[in-house]
Amino acid sequence: MTKWVVTSAWPYSSDIPHLGNMIGSVLSADVFARFNRLIGNDVVFVSGSDEHGTPLEVEALKRGIPVRELADINHGRISDIFKSWNISYDNYTRTDSEAHWRFTRELYTQIYNNDAYIFTQIERIHYCPHDQRFLPDRFVEGTCPFCNFERARGDQCDNCGRPLDAERLINAYCVICKNPTVLRETKQWFFDLPKMSDYISDFLARAELSTNVIKFCRAWIKDGLRPRSITRDSKWGIKAPFPGAEDKTIYVWMDAVLGYVSAVIEYFERRGTPEKWKEFWLDPASKTSFFIGKDNIPFHAIILPSLLRASGQKYNEPNLISSTEFLNFEGQKFSKSRRVGIWTDEALELLPADYWRFALISLRPEAGDVNFGWDSFSEKVNNDLNDTIGNFVNRTLVGVSRFADNRFEFSLGDLPEDYSELVTVAQNRHIDIKNLFEKVELQAACRAIVSQGYDANKFLSTTEPWKVVKEDKTKALQILFVALSSLKLLASELYSIIPETSLKITSQAGIFKKSNGVPIWDDVSLEDDLPIVSKDVHPIFTKVNPEELKKKLEILRADKA
Repeated sequence: MTKWVVTSAWPYSSDIPHLGNMIGSVLSADVFARFNRLIGNDVVFVSGSDEHGTPLEVEALKRGIPVRELADINHGRISDIFKSWNISYDNYTRTDSEAHWRFTRELYTQIYNNDAYIFTQIERIHYCPHDQRFLPDRFVEGTCPFCNFERARGDQCDNCGRPLDAERLINAYCVICKNPTVLRETKQWFFDLPKMSDYISDFLARAELSTNVIKFCRAWIKDGLRPRSITRDSKWGIKAPFPGAEDKTIYVWMDAVLGYVSAVIEYFERRGTPEKWKEFWLDPASKTSFFIGKDNIPFHAIILPSLLRASGQKYNEPNLISSTEFLNFEGQKFSKSRRVGIWTDEALELLPADYWRFALISLRPEAGDVNFGWDSFSEKVNNDLNDTIGNFVNRTLVGVSRFADNRFEFSLGDLPEDYSELVTVAQNRHIDIKNLFEKVELQAACRAIVSQGYDANKFLSTTEPWKVVKEDKTKALQILFVALSSLKLLASELYSIIPETSLKITSQAGIFKKSNGVPIWDDVSLEDDLPIVSKDVHPIFTKVNPEELKKKLEILRADKA
């Protein structure tokens, strides 16, 4: 049994996540966490609302309410949405929690006391003469110095994906009043990231990270690592612990990445075992995993391990960083203002979560940006879920009722050789699918699961047990044994991706008796569940019409507006 910390990138609490956010981190992490529990590993799956970023401040200012009030409202909304999507967090917390404040201040105090990695420097910061305040990065927009995108933010360009220093923006302006900004000097505390260059190079050389992560990080190092500002002139956020920095707060990116540790600490504190977090973060035998979008790679593969290392404590390094490319919607980037895309709360008003979970994992942008749209979504639901998997499950369980008088009892040893070989083939594919999950090749795992269902469904169509039973009931039961064996494998293979549907299958079939109907990956023997008595058998999926879904979404949005 391996101990795993599974994490997903912390969503900004300024707005509801869209489908691209969901597949880029949250859903992918959930599938990996569920799979590891399924194979018997000890998992702590954490994330939380990223509340100290300036997007939340901007939104609160626009609404004319206190930022903490908006943080509370949105954290509750996002938490509820993730529960409705069946995201199996052990702890979905927030950066404004007491545990996170405490850990962040303690870690930066440890780094400061090392007297090697933190220094002060006069920095030029955008100042709004109209509002008479220093502006955090997200309060500033302008033209990107790299790609000339005219609405680049002060911390990152959404067009080219490059992290930015707000000072380099061209024609910068305040996002609140839209007036031009000026640069003024202010004292800030910095983390000396260049001192970690050798450590990061060594870490990348021995880490088992994906190729795109290592390639991205090496490019960063080649360009030369630069000191990262730790503090900001803002009242919203974690108070900086450095002497003389009492009026400063920790910059959101240097705060949120530490939440992966503080969330585990908080989880075990709530369980009454406050020291157990060390087994997951300080024991070298434990592993850590991070599920992020490609724009967040440097913060997780360079900055986070550097901060943990600089503290002087022996925290575990990232073992797995799974970075997705971007999910676009019908050829465009998601944009709420332009009504491009689908948001996670809207999706559930259209269809159950498992429909979206399956479609997103099957289209997961692992090798390049992927286009998601109504047609691709309906194809996955109608062809893969309904016609292949759903049809196979229904035909098999109806067969239990009709061919075995709803009490199926048969032995693997009574199968003819060619049928027993088919059972072995399906079990071998089960092993292959396990390997794909372990390597986080989730899209390929999804395809292999569909193939498992397709071959099993084809076997039924070819053998036609509904005809055979009229002449040879024994052979019909042999056919049914092969089909039920595949059905049991499918139920556990699908559990990580569409857990609610998987449990419907196990309930209708009455399988996984040893674990009260909850799938266990290595429980592959059908004979452990005999006799099979099917109950409440009904189709587990229905087909969707893309035009009807599109129209329904337009009506929902019109009603809300």
